[in-house]
Amino acid sequence: MHSIEAYRAHLEQGGFDEQFSQIHSRGGVQESRERMRNLLHCMLENFAPDELCFASAPGRTEMGGNHTDHNHGHVLAAAVNLDCLAAFSKSENNAVTILSEGYNPIKVDISDTKPREDEYETSAAIVRGVAEGFSKLGLNIGGFNACVHSTIPAGAGLSSSAAFEVLIGRIFSHLFNDSKIGPLEIASVAKQAENLHFNKPCGFMDQMASSYEGILSIDFTDPANPGVTRVEPEFKTASCADGFYGTGYRLCVIDTGGSHADLTPDYAAIPAEMFEAARSCGQNQAKGLTLNKILDNIDDIREYAGDRAVLRLFHFIGEDERAVNQAKALDDGNMTEFLRLVSESGHSSRELLQNCYSPATPKRQPIPLALTLTEQILGSHGVGRVHGGGFAGTIQVYVHESDFKKYCHSMEKVFGKDSVIELSIRQPGREFLTIPPNRTES
Repeated sequence: MHSIEAYRAHLEQGGFDEQFSQIHSRGGVQESRERMRNLLHCMLENFAPDELCFASAPGRTEMGGNHTDHNHGHVLAAAVNLDCLAAFSKSENNAVTILSEGYNPIKVDISDTKPREDEYETSAAIVRGVAEGFSKLGLNIGGFNACVHSTIPAGAGLSSSAAFEVLIGRIFSHLFNDSKIGPLEIASVAKQAENLHFNKPCGFMDQMASSYEGILSIDFTDPANPGVTRVEPEFKTASCADGFYGTGYRLCVIDTGGSHADLTPDYAAIPAEMFEAARSCGQNQAKGLTLNKILDNIDDIREYAGDRAVLRLFHFIGEDERAVNQAKALDDGNMTEFLRLVSESGHSSRELLQNCYSPATPKRQPIPLALTLTEQILGSHGVGRVHGGGFAGTIQVYVHESDFKKYCHSMEKVFGKDSVIELSIRQPGREFLTIPPNRTES
């Protein structure tokens, strides 16, 4: 914790530039400086604390394992360069006040941490939920003031809500628990806050990816204690420092502009149908099912869960294995194999999982349109897949460097300016922006 004056001095001397370059997008140092200036000004004008700190929590991209986490499967996910950044300080009581430009102030008295129906789907619910999660673990909580700025587009499938949840967890950890709360505990509390307080069904991948950072291969066989393996690609044929690990490809998502409103039934039907189909095979979840076991029980599955449930089980079996193989391909530095698996994943989600548009609105199909355009424009120079929950929102694309400008121009003609969002992978160890101990307050 340091004074506003100390942060300003270190900022203007370029002291945070290296951290900015590691956390945020290429060429984003000037923008990052301005973000910190604005947050410092916000804290001074509204709270005038003696000392404060900065915390950052990233968005995430799902690289493999589409809708596998809720059935105890494997996923491949990564933290990205877009983030929620907060300047924060302690308050004098149990009041949490959060200010963010363009949004109404968030004010929560965490003396009461029970869920409230009138707070469903609000940021206040997340704050209260994270506070309750810490309390249930026997951890310390208290009031704080914060000014927050996010570069994660809302509704773009990059998990802005998970990043905000993890950010609140990091603030509670830093202010009241000596920064000793690990990424699994923070991710677990964040998920519970979203499920119980925000009242939204979700898996565990988003919070895990934001909390751990880097590229992760996650095994949800034991959902309460997922197995986490860091994936560290090293491509011997890397041709440049930019793009996706210097492979000659760019990683991006395309925001197709589809609304997530009223899609909760579509999302919820996927795990529900998989659970129901698995029970027809004598199991509680899809994990562990084989093709032969499904075929042996296919009549019962079709009768009790329907044909779509059969297809979704087929997707789970293939996608679960594929997520593991994608991680191996990255570790082996085999981009050709990795892209082949990405393409397989995309086709499986589209044809078997069927989460590319809502059957309730068959005329609105922005994701299938974006995927088809990607195939037509890029041919063999890129691959795309539905990204995250699906039904609306984003697709994920790996685009060869030589085609990137042409691809961006074509997609933005259809989906609008800035609909192509280039991503880079954020590595762990950048949770807080701090001034080194040898720096003085001068």
